[in-house]
Amino acid sequence: MTERHPTHPNLAARRDADPPASGARRRTSRAAFVVLAVAALAIALISISTYAQGTLRELADEDAGLASAYADEPALVQGALYVHIAASAFALVAGLPQLSARLRRRAPRGHRVLGRAYLGAVGIGALASLVILPANSAGLVGVFGFGALAFLWVGSAARALLAIRRGDVAHHEAWMVRTYALTFAAVTLRTWTGLLIAVQLPGAGPDPDADALFAQAYAVVPFLCWLPNVVVAEWLIRRRGLPAYRLTTVTTSGQAAPRPAVPAGAP
Repeated sequence: MTERHPTHPNLAARRDADPPASGARRRTSRAAFVVLAVAALAIALISISTYAQGTLRELADEDAGLASAYADEPALVQGALYVHIAASAFALVAGLPQLSARLRRRAPRGHRVLGRAYLGAVGIGALASLVILPANSAGLVGVFGFGALAFLWVGSAARALLAIRRGDVAHHEAWMVRTYALTFAAVTLRTWTGLLIAVQLPGAGPDPDADALFAQAYAVVPFLCWLPNVVVAEWLIRRRGLPAYRLTTVTTSGQAAPRPAVPAGAP
């Protein structure tokens, strides 16, 4: 995989040269942002409120959230769970303004301050998730799926930070989009779990086993919660003309074959 660089070295100049987006496209983008924001805020509030109602043992007795998987774990793991929940919820909310070009233009200082806080929350949330990983409810699939998510999450955040420190705005924006796509796994995890439980209900009989339905659904969620997000993120990055990943053709000599030049303004 290599990254495709924009044809113009100055991303701002390129965007100034591009024609303005149509009214329909702007309305679609705003509607998508509103849906994204509502979903992110809802999951952040639900996560915080659920685990703030009592100890993990108390929540496990009420079968609330995933408390039963961590109620008997050592204090370190339980503490890491709370840190992961808090950091992830903050990242879900703090990452939203970072996606808005209008907000970035109107409040550049606020964008920088909030961006640092967001990237810090991502790093803390990812590290905490590695601590709780062995106790996850999906077993070995969860170790690999959620483990990959954690490494990609903190890795993309680090790439975004390094890019902006170099003054590379285009790559910074691309990596921030990827980072938030992985952050949004907190939303898609719950969405996929609900959908996969729902599709099992017609064949589950008149008295379905809720635990069995959840276990079946959760078995694939560790990968399903973030893989489609990454695909959508790359589509958005290409659509915006940002540096995107693309497969290269490797010649028999082991070197990448040259790619045709990308016309100016091409997606």
